Amino acid sequence: MNDTQQIKVLGISGSLRRASFNTAALREAVRLAPAGMQIDIADIADIPLYNEDVYAQGFPPAVERLRQQIRAADALLIVTPEYNYSMPGVLKNAIDWVSRPPDQPFAGKPAAVMGASPGRLGTARAQYHLRQSMVFLDLLLLNKPEVMIGNAGQLFDDTGALTDEATRGHIRRLLEALRDWTLRLR
Repeated sequence: MNDTQQIKVLGISGSLRRASFNTAALREAVRLAPAGMQIDIADIADIPLYNEDVYAQGFPPAVERLRQQIRAADALLIVTPEYNYSMPGVLKNAIDWVSRPPDQPFAGKPAAVMGASPGRLGTARAQYHLRQSMVFLDLLLLNKPEVMIGNAGQLFDDTGALTDEATRGHIRRLLEALRDWTLRLR
């Protein structure tokens, strides 16, 4: 793979919790990134609640920073928990802020989704809702492979390290597919 095929991915975890399985899965993705891929992690903790009155005054610094990070990335990897059968409010809030005009940076950007949950379904419903939002934003979604890490409490140790080799394989295949998808769309 030559330098022109190097891709930069921005990873976003939809959880703010220090011991988040999703942030741990994103850190594992950074370690598993295939040749030709660099994954940087965005921080959405400082993004304020969306308010049209605040938006009328311009983007808050944390929102502008995330917009610039998305714009600079070749692709996105969004890792979402599932709260009440959907994506968490902090993730939806970040998406809502970033998607405001002018020049919303999601349009035409390749993206992949994965998620981890203590439950058996491994964020299947949250990923479905996230994908619906991503279609509206004109993100170019990678359809497969899907990575829904169920029973996450049994797959990560107390330090947040992923201990399950099969799950590592699923994440590795997703990242390889995202790399190939991004290069194909160039």
